[in-house]
Amino acid sequence: METPIMLLVIMVAARWVVRRLSLPVKPGIRLGAGFVALGFLLAAEFTVVLAVRRLTIAEYLAGRDLVAGTLYLAMLLAFAVMPLLVARK
Repeated sequence: METPIMLLVIMVAARWVVRRLSLPVKPGIRLGAGFVALGFLLAAEFTVVLAVRRLTIAEYLAGRDLVAGTLYLAMLLAFAVMPLLVARK
């Protein structure tokens, strides 16, 4: 149920970042921004998982079922490429 909300938030945030930072329409720059953001997101998420839930990264990933895990990976990919897809001139 959270996937559509996550996708909407990803789209709004990517549009805001592209406009706020005045990112040029060059694919390399926008993908670079998306993948840097993805790196920060994963670092924060795994830090919280390790600290709060007291799980290893392997345990965290193994605990996802096939559908939830696939949607999770799809949302991570969408998060990384969304700056390229939004706010095109």
